[in-house]
Amino acid sequence: MSDNQLLDGEELSPSSDLLSKEEHYLLNVNKKRLTYQHGENLFKQGAFAPYVMYIIDGLVKVYLQTGPDKQINIRLARAGDYLAFSTVFEQSVYSYSTVALKNSTVCMIDKKSLSEVLLTNPEFAMRITSRNANHQLQLLEIIKNISYKQMRGKLASALIYLSTDAFLQEEVFQYLTRHDIADFAAISTESAIKFLKEFEKEGIIALDGKNITIVDAKKLTILSEHG
Repeated sequence: MSDNQLLDGEELSPSSDLLSKEEHYLLNVNKKRLTYQHGENLFKQGAFAPYVMYIIDGLVKVYLQTGPDKQINIRLARAGDYLAFSTVFEQSVYSYSTVALKNSTVCMIDKKSLSEVLLTNPEFAMRITSRNANHQLQLLEIIKNISYKQMRGKLASALIYLSTDAFLQEEVFQYLTRHDIADFAAISTESAIKFLKEFEKEGIIALDGKNITIVDAKKLTILSEHG
């Protein structure tokens, strides 16, 4: 992790155009930039949460630690996303863990300062909270996967999520192990490897080293919905 440094004039988020000069100054003097190396934790589940983090550049895995050696991957976060945004609302600890999948630069924003701006600037607050509310859909999908789907359906859902245009631009599969993919599907690594090979034989996906390409999106969607 790099030394802290003030972000003089650096963008807070795509919504910074909605800030007044005073609000921009308040946030700017109460934020710092950090660079995390590949494999480094940004923060750990249960740790004290003094900051909200905004990703300036990079790719971050968000996960829940469910046991000593067990975890469920919740989502991937990339440039433009906030981490631990819920801690602004009186939450004192981080509710999940994060790790950099590649070198990532983040802006650490003081929660009190951000809260003040959110309370006085409803348009800014609405734009930021609506963006973060979209991440809740992925949480609901994970709950549905765990509760109702067979393993093939779970894996199909994970592949659909990881193959969205935004993540394909990031070439996410180059940064994910088969174990990571299994944790997105809430199945064992052995099962993930087995079903990936089955999907390839069925012409649903193509495997090339770590890379996974969706060949038949319709079949994969059917598997996700009914598997």
